[in-house]
Amino acid sequence: MPELPEVETVMRGMRLHLDGRTIARVTVRREGMRTPFPPDLARRLEGAQICDFARRGKYILMRLDTGESMLLHLGMSGRVLLSLPGKAPVPDRHEHLSFETTDGTHFGLIDPRRFGTVDVMPTADEGKHRLLVRLGPEPLGNGFSQEWLHQAIARRKTSIKAALMDQSVVAGIGNIYASEALFRAGIHPARMACGLEAAEEARLVEAIRTVLEEAIAAGGSSLRDYAQPDGELGYFQHAWRVYGRAWQGCPDCPGGKVCGGVVRIEQAGRSTFFCPRRQVLPAGAPTAAG
Repeated sequence: MPELPEVETVMRGMRLHLDGRTIARVTVRREGMRTPFPPDLARRLEGAQICDFARRGKYILMRLDTGESMLLHLGMSGRVLLSLPGKAPVPDRHEHLSFETTDGTHFGLIDPRRFGTVDVMPTADEGKHRLLVRLGPEPLGNGFSQEWLHQAIARRKTSIKAALMDQSVVAGIGNIYASEALFRAGIHPARMACGLEAAEEARLVEAIRTVLEEAIAAGGSSLRDYAQPDGELGYFQHAWRVYGRAWQGCPDCPGGKVCGGVVRIEQAGRSTFFCPRRQVLPAGAPTAAG
């Protein structure tokens, strides 16, 4: 599933090519995906000028001059493809929603598994939307700090990996960047969240910011079903230090394989990757499986 850097990349691509454009025609090819489309979706979009974009966690908000916003979540396999004026869009049987702007730009939402979501709401009420109202702070914003993280996990007896993936703790982090941030912070993913010390929490906050900023700068990670809006694949996966690198040498260990290689474990049905030399469990530290 696309995480914050991928969603940020898609949002920036949409802003680049759609901001200020007016929606001329909307085509809705099915009733919905994970949830039904608003029944009057085409009517509410057609004729509207796109005036702004924002991202909240893993959600994209396309704001219109009508005072409404279209919310977009890409789900597990969703992607946005844009065809610029003069370039005919390539037909795709999984394109469930599309629109053309008055200058000829084509927007297509493609989602083979149909786990994505589209909704429309008043822009003034974005923060009250059922999918956004319980989100924690943005990890790159001022609201995310060691003090906030401590407050959010102080009583959690889940693993710190599971806590980071809880969107009420911090918005936008998923399996990949939780593993990468914990590696950079030197924290074992099975550590119980409530057992972290203040210095560890501070390192983790900084590691989260760093890995996300690097991934955004690299254009987002190129997962199997992910592509940037213009079709160019991201390449941050080439900079992953532990994720997907089971039994390969740890890049931070002398000689590469002093630790015996990156280890893969399963937590709550998801793969977690870590370095047993860099991410050591302190003696007596409580752990949690999920």
